[in-house]
Amino acid sequence: MQIGHVAITVKNMEASQDFYTKGLGLKKAFELSRPETGEPWIVYLYMGHEQFLELFYGGEVDYSWQENHRAYNHLCLAVEDIHDTVKGLKDAGYTMDKEPRVGCDGNWQAWITDPDGVRIELMQLGEDSPQKKAIREL
Repeated sequence: MQIGHVAITVKNMEASQDFYTKGLGLKKAFELSRPETGEPWIVYLYMGHEQFLELFYGGEVDYSWQENHRAYNHLCLAVEDIHDTVKGLKDAGYTMDKEPRVGCDGNWQAWITDPDGVRIELMQLGEDSPQKKAIREL
């Protein structure tokens, strides 16, 4: 049906929450504590359309077992107006990796990296893009 949530383990919860809420405009929904200890565990941010971003406390994650290869590539967030979104990020003090441009699929895209190194594609669907055509046909 849709993605329910994406989960990211973060080094600095405050910096990550600022990035996703102040920078990208997501709303903090709630937090969960570990049932066994009561320690902070997960912060849920609402992305809209019944979808969440989960930020896990946890610091450094050891990916050495993957020999520097990750299956995860990037998170793509759909936006209504890419230029307004990028302006909001810049106004909040963040630096874009790649400025907005139209990609080969006809969508506007821009790129930024969160405080933990997660690559984020911001995408505004073009009316004639293959994604929009598929949405209309499905």
